[in-house]
Parts: sequence; C-alpha cells; structure tokens
Amino acid sequence: MIPGGGQPNMQQLLQQAQKMQQDLAVAQEELAATEVDGQAGGGLVKATVTGSGELRSLAIDPKAVDPEDTETLADLIVAAVQAANENAQALQQQKLGPLTQGLGGMPGLPF
Repeated sequence: MIPGGGQPNMQQLLQQAQKMQQDLAVAQEELAATEVDGQAGGGLVKATVTGSGELRSLAIDPKAVDPEDTETLADLIVAAVQAANENAQALQQQKLGPLTQGLGGMPGLPF
C-alpha cells in the first residue's frame, strides 16, 4: 500500500465483506424460519408461507367450499397465497434490504 495514496485497506475491505456475508446468511436463516400469513375472502382462506416464500399451510373455511363453484375457491386460494407472498417479500426487504444495500457500496463487488 502506498502511504497517503488514498487506497482502501484491502484487509479491512475483506473483513467488512465477510461480516456482511455472515449477517446476510443469518438474516436468510431467520427468514426461512419465520412464518407470515395472507388471507382472502374475509379470512375464508388463509395461507402461511415462510419469509423465504415457501408455502407451509393452507386453511379453508368450510363456508368457502361450494361444489358448484370451485372457481371461486381456487381464486380465493390464489389470492391468499399471493397475499402471504407479498407479506414475505416485505419481510425480506425489511431483513435483507439494509444488508444488500451495504454490499452495493463496496468497490470491486458486482452488486
């Protein structure tokens, strides 16, 4: 390193990158373990997904089941899963946003 050359300390940059990587891995593990819900039809259909978007459960109120109208039930299921995934994405942004923004500011990294 050239004294007074204004060059960043590579060891310091590597340590920062490693810490961010560790923080990111911890946040991803937390997301995978956290469950969020979404619902449709005033709560007739409820979906639960992990913070990483994996569908864990689906609850359907018997009042939503009409053998003559399965299309509405299918629409409610899709809407509940979409709502749950939107909540999971918001959680991802909350947990990962600050970490990934920090990675983008490091010189030499392709983020």
